[in-house]
Amino acid sequence: MVLNTKAIIFDMDGTLVDNIPYHEESWIIFLKEYGIIIEPENFSAQNHGTLDEMIIRFFGNDLSRERIHELGLAKENAYQHLYRQHLKEMEGLTSFLKKLKQNNIKTGLATMGIPSSIDFILGGLNIKAYFDEVTGGMEVLKGKPDPDIFLKTVEKLQVDGKDTLAVEDSMGGIQAAKEAGLKVVGITTTHSEEELMDNGCTFVIHDYANIDLN
Repeated sequence: MVLNTKAIIFDMDGTLVDNIPYHEESWIIFLKEYGIIIEPENFSAQNHGTLDEMIIRFFGNDLSRERIHELGLAKENAYQHLYRQHLKEMEGLTSFLKKLKQNNIKTGLATMGIPSSIDFILGGLNIKAYFDEVTGGMEVLKGKPDPDIFLKTVEKLQVDGKDTLAVEDSMGGIQAAKEAGLKVVGITTTHSEEELMDNGCTFVIHDYANIDLN
C-alpha cells in the first residue's frame, strides 16, 4: 500500500494500540463500583465524546466540575492499571513513524484522551518525539464525532486538510475527520474492513507494516 500525503493525524486508542477492550472493561468495572450497571454489549454505543462528556452521560449533569474531573481521573487510573502489562504498539508503528519523519511528513495526534493517558501511551511506547503536535480531549469542548479536535490539530500543524490523512478505528472518529475535510484511513482493531469502507474510509489497513510512501 502506498501513501501520498503531506501530513497524517493519528487517533490514539484503537489506532496506535489495540486497547479498546481494556477501556471498555475498565469503564464497566468502574461504573459498577458506583452502582451503575451496563452490559458489555451495550457499552460501545455510549463510548464517544470527551471524558467529561462520558462522566456526565453516566453520572448526570448535576455534578460540579471538580467532581467530574475527579471521577474522570479515577476511571483513567483504573484503565491504566488494567492495561499497563498489556501495553504494546500496533505492528510496524514505530518503523512507520520513523519513515514519516525521514520523508518530512508532518504527524499529529488527535485523541479524546486526557494528558495522563496520552503520556501513558506515548511515553510507554517511547514514541512521543515522532509527533509534531498533540491535541487531547481537554483542549476541545465537544468530542468526536464533532470535528473540533481534527480542525485544531490541522491548525497546529499548519497544513491544509485536503493534504492530510487521518487514521481512525471508530465510526465517531471517521465522521469527525471527514467533517474536518480530511481523508480517512481506517484500521481494523474495532471494526471490519467492510464496515470501515462503508462509513467513508478511503482505504483500510490492519497494521502499519508494508506501507510505502510516495
